[in-house]
Amino acid sequence: MAIASENITADMVEAIEFPHLANKYRVQGVPRTVINETTVVEGAVPEPIFVANVLKAVGLVTDEDIDAMMESLRAAHDNGHDHDHEH
Repeated sequence: MAIASENITADMVEAIEFPHLANKYRVQGVPRTVINETTVVEGAVPEPIFVANVLKAVGLVTDEDIDAMMESLRAAHDNGHDHDHEH
């Protein structure tokens, strides 16, 4: 996102080399993405969920919206697996 827009900045930090930052941002798993110091995405997540969290950080979606998206993605994933087992 930062590459695509001059309005977005991004920094990557190696937690082992900067333990004070790892502690500050409570890194327990990687990647840990902190957006606007208010929203945290832990681990690798599907792109729509990541984008929804960016939108949450700027006040355009709620936690409930993200929960609904996650449930929808889980259902779609589960349906895809059920379909795979039918063959």
